[in-house]
Amino acid sequence: MQQFDNASSGDIVLSLAARIIENRAYLSEIDGKIGDGDHGVNMAKGFGMAAERIKGSDMSLAVAFDTLGTVLMTEIGGSMGPLYGVMFIQFAETIEKVALIDAPTFAAMLSNGLEGIQAIGSAKVGDKTLLDTLVPAIDAFNAANAGGKSFSDALDALVVAAEKGRDNTKDLVAKIGRASRLGERSIGVLDAGATSCALILKALALGIKERLQPSM
Repeated sequence: MQQFDNASSGDIVLSLAARIIENRAYLSEIDGKIGDGDHGVNMAKGFGMAAERIKGSDMSLAVAFDTLGTVLMTEIGGSMGPLYGVMFIQFAETIEKVALIDAPTFAAMLSNGLEGIQAIGSAKVGDKTLLDTLVPAIDAFNAANAGGKSFSDALDALVVAAEKGRDNTKDLVAKIGRASRLGERSIGVLDAGATSCALILKALALGIKERLQPSM
């Protein structure tokens, strides 16, 4: 069984921040087509602020997730801050007392993050939101894990499903938020939240894969 060390993995969150910051303009461009156009700016601001607090601190992954989640919950605008904020805080709470994170623990972390989002939002899969990336990604990870795949291979399955889910939002009608006012006119554009979620999940998967070790 593969696993990775919680205490030495806080820098994974820096890689998430780097991906969001480098895609700031792209995310805002997508959002501007059917939304407020501020998704990339707000996300980059929040992730950047968290990164500054994490750099050089030797935080565990749990503490880094909590730091990021708290910043997103309390210090950035827009609707996405609370949604991503609660997700990362739930991630942190799931793993805070776990020294070595294996695939079942990671699966529980993802599930708890999803539950946090669903507790404060009304979106469902098919509504053209980040859930259209997150839910199929979790399902793919769980299926791979249940099928006996390694942690690494299950992470690969997660990324493939996340990116497919992101791409599928182009064909959906927005039913949540400002974009929902456009109705059928929202078809043909990627959802910005689904796109940022795919970036986050891919960066998370890559960061974990670099740290995986066989259990002793």
